[in-house]
Parts: sequence; structure tokens; C-alpha cells
Amino acid sequence: MADEAKAKGNAAFSSGNYTDAIKHFSDAISLSPSNHVLFSNRSAAFASLGKFSDALSDAQKTVELKPDWAKGYSRLGAAYSGLHNYSEAIAAYKKGLEIDPNNDALKSGLSDAQAAMSRESRPSSSPFGDAFSGPEMWAKLTADPSTRGFLQQPDFIKMMQDIQKNPSNLNLYLKDQRVMQALGVLLNIKMMPGNGGGPSDMEVQSEEPIREREVKRPEPKAEPVPEPAPEPMVEEEDDEVKEKKEKKRLAQKEKEAGNAAYKKKEFEEAITHYSKAMELDDEDISFLTNRAAVYLEMGKYDECIKDCDNAVERGRELRSDYKMIARALTRKGTALAKMAKTSKDYEPAIEAYQKALTEHRNPDTLKKLNEAEKAKKDLEQQEYFDPNIADQEREKGNEYFKEQKYPEAVKHYTEAIKRNPNDPKAYSNRAASYTKLGAMPEALKDAEKCIELDPSFVKGYTRKGAVQFFMKEYDKALETYQEGLKLDPNNPELLDGVRRCVGQINKASRGDLTPDELKERQAKAMHDPEIQTILTDPVMRQVLMDFQENPKAAQDHMKNPMVMHKIQKLISAGIVQVK
Repeated sequence: MADEAKAKGNAAFSSGNYTDAIKHFSDAISLSPSNHVLFSNRSAAFASLGKFSDALSDAQKTVELKPDWAKGYSRLGAAYSGLHNYSEAIAAYKKGLEIDPNNDALKSGLSDAQAAMSRESRPSSSPFGDAFSGPEMWAKLTADPSTRGFLQQPDFIKMMQDIQKNPSNLNLYLKDQRVMQALGVLLNIKMMPGNGGGPSDMEVQSEEPIREREVKRPEPKAEPVPEPAPEPMVEEEDDEVKEKKEKKRLAQKEKEAGNAAYKKKEFEEAITHYSKAMELDDEDISFLTNRAAVYLEMGKYDECIKDCDNAVERGRELRSDYKMIARALTRKGTALAKMAKTSKDYEPAIEAYQKALTEHRNPDTLKKLNEAEKAKKDLEQQEYFDPNIADQEREKGNEYFKEQKYPEAVKHYTEAIKRNPNDPKAYSNRAASYTKLGAMPEALKDAEKCIELDPSFVKGYTRKGAVQFFMKEYDKALETYQEGLKLDPNNPELLDGVRRCVGQINKASRGDLTPDELKERQAKAMHDPEIQTILTDPVMRQVLMDFQENPKAAQDHMKNPMVMHKIQKLISAGIVQVK
């Protein structure tokens, strides 16, 4: 249930619905209050809504539950930064880097916190500098639909990082409409269409009609207008952008050629194209993940894993789409799973799949995770399988059973079952021990497993019948004993079991039960599904009514073997009494 709530929270977070994400993570926490990942996820959701006090509380709980988990300190640092407590944020990021020195998220957070602290210590050189400070800037841009898409554009990310480091650099990007749109979101103002895209094109949102605003719009305030950069530099920048766009275009062509070669199973050619695409454009990790897929098909698992690791690392730097990072982690998990030869080998594959699912809840990845966990469990069982040790453990259990040390006997029979889960004798012996301990449900389960493994093993029927007899289910016990007699008609234990069951059933038929015995048997019968079915059967209800009101009709009913069998069940259960 906790995993289901967590999955719903991850899905809501991924779609930007942070309020619902908090609700689902809270539900998961109530079911699993010691799970540090749940507190970490809720901290991120609170931070995305700007509720940094709540984010801090959850981050502190995360670190408390898992002090050696680097990501917890990343959450802690982000919460402190959101509260403008940069000294504590820096300390948190540094603590996390002591645990994971190569963690890019911690490095980036530390750099942002240090830059923010430096800005606080000196006057801002831009009237809008504060809007770009701290991690809340990214949260606001992610939450607003008009700017969310810009975060997938590396040049926009680079401009925003440049402004964060030095707010006065905002003047360099005022002609970029994306930057102006971002500024409007950060300052909670609406951008008006304009040519220059400068500060004079901003207006605070109001309910006043647009036409009226245009008429009544006041003259722009006299603010320092940044001087345009020298013309040669503008031309050089344009040339650089054009060259970059051309390289990206060529890179996409190489990727398409690689895809075509991959479909034709021309793997070496596909690798050549993807490698060329990476040389032209190192800001698209899909080239790496595609090449990793080729290596996976070729069985070059080490190369595949290396490309996946590089894709994740580079993707973190570029703030790439979380789905792309999840894809790289899934491919890494698949390569590791294919390399696995022992149960231990599956552990890094399972870890990679789990990390992928934290990035994106993909059904295919979840299926691969379940398959890897099952394969690990099956291998563990195979590695532990040893019939010789199983026999030794079963003999130890027999010795303890003879000494009436039943808990110790159960322990050794259990080990015997782990070593050889296909041995019916171990289940039979453990059923006998459970019976002696009064653990009837466990004893019944073992007896049934014994019969399932070997339907011809007579001892299984004597065990099961004995358990049912002790549970006062005499009809069921009689049926079990009779099944066993089909295999061994002269078995003394089975014959004695039949005799004892018939005696108890006839005791009810003769009305020899004490009032307490009758009351107990009736109460037990009312919880028996078979008895409930008989009592709710319209035909049987008419039969019972005839027994009271029409004896002749009742005698006719008793000629039907099926009706007779059901009546006998009710008599045995104490529901029907014969006078």
C-alpha cells in the first residue's frame, strides 16, 4: 500500500501537481513512517510549492532516518536556501559531498548557495537580481506552464545560470523573449507584447480590460536602459549561434542515420553515426543512450554500462528530461541483469532499476525490476539447495521431536525445507510439530503442502486428518482419512481416524452433546463456508421446513444421496438435531 501511494505521488510530482504529490507521499508515510525516501520526496514537493519550512522539516527527518544518504543533504540544502539561510545550506551541501564527493546535484547546490550568500553581502547591481536567486527560481519556472518548456533548452538554462551568478548580466539578455517571460513569472507580472522586450514592456496583472489598459497606460518609469553592446560582438554572437544550430542539425541527421542502421541490425555503422552525433552536439544525451542500446544488442555490456553512466552524469549537468535519465538507468540495469551469474550479481541491476523508477515511473522498467527480483530469489534458492544438508537437518528435527522439544524441531525442519523445498517428509514432520504446539493453521498448511508435493504419500493424509480433527472439523477430517484409505486401505492410523470421526459425528446425531459442546459446534459451523452455502440453498431450506411440517416429504428427500449428505453435515455441525 505504501509503494502504491508513493507511485501516485511520483506521478503527480512528475506532472507538476505538487499538492496532490504531497497528499500521496503523506499517505505513504503514514503506512511506512521509517522510509527515508518518502520524506525526501515530500520535501521536494514542498520546496516546489515554495513551502520551504515544511520542506526543511521533511529534509531533517530524511537525514535523521538515513544519515549516510547524500541525497538527504541535497534536500536539506535546498530547503535552507529557500529560507535564505545560506550558511546552513552550504554546511548541508558540504556534508553531503563528504559522503558522495562526485554528486553533481550537491556541487551545483553548493555553488548556488555560495553565490547567493555572496550576493546578500553586497548591494544588488540589478533591480531584478533577487528574483533570480536561490533554488526557488527553478521551482517557479518549473511550476509555470509558460516557462516549463524553456528548461529543456540548454541555451536558456545557461543564460539563467549566468544571471544567477551575476544579476547584472540580466542586461545582456533582455532581447531574449524567453528571459523576459521568465522575469515576468518570477516577479508575478504579465509581459506585454513589445519590440525591445525591455523593462518598459512589463505590466502588473489586473482585471482591467486590455484595450483600456493600452489607453490609460502610464509612461514608462525612468529606469536605466542598458547600453547596446558593440555591433561587432553582436554579429560574432549571432555567428556562434548559427554555427551551434547547424551542428545540432547535422547531429540529428547522424542520429537518424544511426537509427536506420540499428533497425537493419548494422550495429557497427549505427555506433559510428551516434559517435559522430556526440562530437557535433554534446548537449543531447539521447546519442549516448542510443549507442548504449546498440552495445546492449551486441552483448557488449561493459560499453553499454559506461555509456549509460555518462548519459546520467551529463544529463544531470544539462538538467535533461528525467525520462531520458530514467531510460539510461533502465538500460544499465538490463545490461547488469544480463551479466548476472549469481544472486548477488542481480543487486546492482535491481538498484539501477529502482533509481530509474525514482526518475520516471515507467511500466516497462517496473516489469524489468520485478523480473530481476524474481531471478535473484530463484538463484538464491538454487544456491541454497542441498538435499544432503536437508536430510541432516530433518534428522536433527526428528531427534528434538522425540525429546518433545517442538520449537527446536520446527527450526530444523524449516531449514530442511529451505535446503530442499520438494521433500514432502520435511513438511509432514513440521506439521506434526506444529500440531503439538497447537499451531493448527500452520500445521494444516504444511500437511496440505505435503499432499500437494506427493499425493501418494499416505502420511500426509494422516497429518491433515489429525489437524482437522483437533480443529473439530470432523466431516472434513473424515473425508481426508477416506482419501488416504484409497491409497492404503489397511492403514491403522487412517482407520482409527475414521472411527474417531464417525464417533464424534454420531454423537451429534444421537443428541449426546452437552449444551456447551453443542453451542461451540454450532458457532464453529456458522463460520464454515460449506455450511453457509447449505443453509442459503433454497432447496435445502424447503427440505428443512418439510422436516418440521411434512415428515412424509422429508422421508422422500432423504432418498436423494446429495440431500442426505448435506443433512448429515448439518447434523454433525449441531445445526439440525435428531430427536
